[in-house]
Amino acid sequence: MRRQEQRRRAAQREPVEVIYADELRRLVDADPGPVPPGWQMSPRAVEKFVMGDANLGIEQKFVADRAMVVRIIISLCTSRGCLLVGEPGTAKSWLSELLSAAISGDSILTLQGGAVSHIGQLLYTWNDAVLRSEGPTRKALVPSPLLRGMMEGRIVRFEEIARCPQTLQDALLSLLSDRVAVIPELTGEEGVVFAREGFNVVATSNSVDEGVHRMSAALKRRMDFEEIPPIRSLSDEMAVVLREVHKANTRAGVDVELEESVIEVLVTMFHELRNGQTLDGRSTDRLAGAALSTAEAVSVAHAASLNAWYYSGSVTTIEQLMHHIVGSALKDQPEDRRRLRHYFETTVAYRKGANWEQAWAMRSLIR
Repeated sequence: MRRQEQRRRAAQREPVEVIYADELRRLVDADPGPVPPGWQMSPRAVEKFVMGDANLGIEQKFVADRAMVVRIIISLCTSRGCLLVGEPGTAKSWLSELLSAAISGDSILTLQGGAVSHIGQLLYTWNDAVLRSEGPTRKALVPSPLLRGMMEGRIVRFEEIARCPQTLQDALLSLLSDRVAVIPELTGEEGVVFAREGFNVVATSNSVDEGVHRMSAALKRRMDFEEIPPIRSLSDEMAVVLREVHKANTRAGVDVELEESVIEVLVTMFHELRNGQTLDGRSTDRLAGAALSTAEAVSVAHAASLNAWYYSGSVTTIEQLMHHIVGSALKDQPEDRRRLRHYFETTVAYRKGANWEQAWAMRSLIR
């Protein structure tokens, strides 16, 4: 019986509009406007949803310069799409999901650039059973998330757009320029889909690994660019990691004591190795095969929490953490082992405090 109950559990991760449904309702109710056509709330309310508002009890969900977030929101008010560019793990996808949920009340309309290889995946396919019985009709049409966004007037998320072939990037260009999609198989008005108010595209692109396709120059001109930098402040990054790990642990049914001093070791290591500079300004090697992003730090801390919950009395330790740090930092670049050993020998070895001494004692994990 217990196993049957476990199978009926809720989804592992619900969309933003479900997780923060109460916040979205309060923002809509308290919104003085003005609201752009097709949006469910004003740009100011969208900004509050993303950046937080203590007076309304709205949690801050993204760490960034507020002016940059405002620029992105305003770009989505226009007829231009918005492209979020940055290193892996800078929460580009998370930001696009937050924006879609706040603007459209729906963050599900998503395309993955690496999975889009033909026009059917970009725009539409057909229901074969209906097509055989009735021929090409709107009823037989199976719209892609992009075409649905046009039909319903919603924000569409296009993940890793540079991984999409240039011919399909150019097809997207005409949609962004003309706001109309033509379906040649249908005749008359049924063969033309005009974008409804509220439709736009927020895309992401990885600045480190751009994929096999170059981004169309014409498409670049039709989208506003915003570079999403890594979190610069160690204290801000600590706050994000602790908050997100607590949420991940709660979803997993894990009640683990998170020692802030232990998590600080993790965040400091990732921060320094990612930036190629220690907190006191000395240069250090960056790892070539790992992003060591804030998102990865959350994953490592969550894994260490699970290790503590299932194996060692519900308290996270440096020993558990080090095993997962090494697993995250050392991937397919042999030279990264030398770089990580060098970081330990020149930085970790000289840090004071019991946690740093324990981390140094675990250096044998870096074989």
